[in-house]
Amino acid sequence: MMVQAYILIQTEVGKAAQVAQEISKIEGVTQAEDVTGPYDVIVRAEARSVDELGKLVVAKIQNVEGITRTLTCPVVHL
Repeated sequence: MMVQAYILIQTEVGKAAQVAQEISKIEGVTQAEDVTGPYDVIVRAEARSVDELGKLVVAKIQNVEGITRTLTCPVVHL
């Protein structure tokens, strides 16, 4: 079963659309949209394991230029 998460992203001013577009090209990202509110971009991603999800966030998503902070929220099935 795939591990899924929402990743809430804060960006530099005026960079949300550019960041969302760049992130949407990353393998494992199923959706990336710029939004209003305390976060600028919300991403839905999936990976085969929690470790892979962590690598996706740290190695790929956080390397996108314009990101100032991320918060990863794994999806749980209760």
